[in-house]
Amino acid sequence: MAREHGRRTGARLYDSIAGAEGKSLAGAGSSVLASAIGCAPWGGEAEDPVATRRETGHSHGHFHGTDAATASRMPPRERAKEKRSLLWTLAVTASIMILEAVGGWLSGSLALQADAGHMLADSSSLLLSVLAISFASRPADLRRTYGFYRAEILAALVNGAALVVVAALIFWEGIQRLRSPEEIRVGTMLGVAAIGLVANVVGILLLRERSRGSLNVRGAYLHVVGDALSSVGVVVAGLIIWATGWVYADAIVSLAIAVVIVWGAVRLIREATDVLLEAVPAHLDLAEVLHAMENTEGVTRVHDLHVWTISSGMYALSAHVVVDSCDLPRNDEILRDLRETLSSRFGLDHVTLQIETPAYCGE
Repeated sequence: MAREHGRRTGARLYDSIAGAEGKSLAGAGSSVLASAIGCAPWGGEAEDPVATRRETGHSHGHFHGTDAATASRMPPRERAKEKRSLLWTLAVTASIMILEAVGGWLSGSLALQADAGHMLADSSSLLLSVLAISFASRPADLRRTYGFYRAEILAALVNGAALVVVAALIFWEGIQRLRSPEEIRVGTMLGVAAIGLVANVVGILLLRERSRGSLNVRGAYLHVVGDALSSVGVVVAGLIIWATGWVYADAIVSLAIAVVIVWGAVRLIREATDVLLEAVPAHLDLAEVLHAMENTEGVTRVHDLHVWTISSGMYALSAHVVVDSCDLPRNDEILRDLRETLSSRFGLDHVTLQIETPAYCGE
């Protein structure tokens, strides 16, 4: 039975790809294929959310259509705005990086040079974030039925790792400068740091709003916040040196900045790792989801329940649902009730539910 089912499924996929006239993956042919493999474009038109079929005593409902668009919370227009924000921030960061590198060399300030190195890593990470958004907008295909949404999470993970490396470099250089302080030209140091601070504030304003809904942009946002803190540290250190001549302030402020950067990086890495490990989203209680499903009328019990994150704000659920009825129309109603509960209470719109009867489960 399983082999026959696999043969028929393969035949449907082949027919969807080849078509009656051997059409390519374009136009109507692509929509048929997308429907067959479950990779209809996120944000497309809604279809009937219930699909049931009887086979060996069970039914299967898989919801597609606008559900993924709702789950992702990232329509194409919003992603385009996100990309523009990142590009503007990248331009600002790269410009200040060059300015601080030259200013740090001329002034002899470790904090200024460290901030330039920080911005070099940030520029690379921002570029990586832009590329991730471009990949995420590519359509799904036969091998990647969810598209490239996970590229965003990979970028966030790389950004977090880059932050840790940058912090380590700043810490190392700060220790060296404490052992062997150097003369610092305070005027140049303060002037360049002030310009860098203003530029970083602009970058924060560009990314702050969108950082709340995207791990990728949050990583870039943390980079810019780290840059702003670095600039503040440089200004404070410059003022202390100007007022007292205590050059150790330059290295001490750099070490403090490194600690703050590590704190943010660890959080970002943890969140990205949870997504890659397909952990239950932090804002959901799996026991509560299970309880709500089993309290749905007609549901006997639920097993093999999984909830995971595909990308930022894009959640999915799969489960086997044992029902008390073998009547297909009744099972359709149960599926609709389950979908309504999962969507309204937990924000889970992309769900895969396999309907089973007690007889199928051997109960």
